[in-house]
Amino acid sequence: MMDLLTQNSFPMKDWHIEHMEKTIVKYLTGISETASTWEKRQHRRYGTIANCIKQIEYDIKHGVTIDEVSGVLKKIKTDSSFENLRRTDNFYERFDEIERHFAPLKERLALWN
Repeated sequence: MMDLLTQNSFPMKDWHIEHMEKTIVKYLTGISETASTWEKRQHRRYGTIANCIKQIEYDIKHGVTIDEVSGVLKKIKTDSSFENLRRTDNFYERFDEIERHFAPLKERLALWN
């Protein structure tokens, strides 16, 4: 009977994990050279590291763990399906920006556990 009453604190956790991965990939991809004026304006407004971090922190608030963020970053860095992404301009600079922000959080959480 108790199994039926188990509360799911984060009912959309899978969606937030997927959203976090898409956010990271979108930031790392950057903007194409053939982008329209509207796309460039949107990228200036929403394509910043601050916006990327804000979106990831929103996902963390809704159930995504720092370990899952680290797992996605590791997957992007090593998985062959992201080979084309790693070849884009400024990939490693952008990747390091994200990693620098979330690595200290992971270390702080490790101290608490």
